[in-house]
Amino acid sequence: MDQLSTPRQAEILATARLQGKVGVDELAARFDVSPQTIRKDLNELCDRRLMTRIHGGAVIASGVENVAYEARRFIAQAEKRAIGEAAARLIPNNASLFINIGTTTEEVARALMQHEDLMVITNNLNVATLLYRQPRIDVVLAGGPVRRADGGLIGSSTAEFISQFKVDYAVIGASAIDEDGALLDFDFREVKISRAIIDNARRVMLVADRLKLERAAPIRIGHLSEVDVFVTDELPSPALRTLCKGEAVQLVEVGRQD
Repeated sequence: MDQLSTPRQAEILATARLQGKVGVDELAARFDVSPQTIRKDLNELCDRRLMTRIHGGAVIASGVENVAYEARRFIAQAEKRAIGEAAARLIPNNASLFINIGTTTEEVARALMQHEDLMVITNNLNVATLLYRQPRIDVVLAGGPVRRADGGLIGSSTAEFISQFKVDYAVIGASAIDEDGALLDFDFREVKISRAIIDNARRVMLVADRLKLERAAPIRIGHLSEVDVFVTDELPSPALRTLCKGEAVQLVEVGRQD
C-alpha cells in the first residue's frame, strides 16, 4: 500500500481504527485546520477505500477484517439504541428468545430489562451480564470457548447447545448486508452459531443499521428472506425494500418519519 499523503491523514486513520469513527469538527479542532481541509483528508481516505463517509465524519472501512468490537459501539450509536428499543417493543412478555453476538443485539437486551418472564438464551457474555440480575428474566448462557475480542461463545459445542432449544424469537445481527439480500459476517465459527439460532426459532428478527449496507464481509450467514422482521434506522436500498415486500419481511425503520 502507498504511504498516506500526510502525517495528519495517518493519524486520522489511526484514530478511526481506535474509536471506530471520527468527526470533522473534532478533527479540525485537534489539528487546528479548517473543516474543509479535514473533509478533503477524509475524502482522500475514502477514495482509497480506507474509510467510509458518514454524516459529519467518517468510519473505518471494512474489508476482510472486522472493526474492533469496542470501537463498533461508537458507530451509529444513537441509531443502534433506537433499533434496540424498537425491537424490544416487538417482543412480548412470557417469551423465549435467542440473542447473538453484536453491539446492536446488546442494545435489544438493554431495552428488554423491564420485560417480565423472559427466557433469554445467548452466546454473548455482554448480554448475559446486562440481564442476569433482572428478577423476571431467566438467562441461559451457551457453553463453549470465549472469544476474547468481544465476549462471544463460538465453539461447535455452543451450536450443539443452542440446537437443543426451540424458542419464540431469534434476535440476530449481521456485519454486512449485500444488495441481493445476503447476510454476511467475518468469522465462520460465529456464522455456525447464527445458523443454529435461525434454524431453532419460530420468528427471526434482524437488527442492523443502514451502515451495514455499505460494508462487505466474506462469509454468508443466510438471506434476508429467512427473516420475519427487519428493524433498522433506514433502508435506502430500493432492491432490499422490494425484497422485504416480496418475501413478507416486516420492515421497521426507526429513522423514518412517515
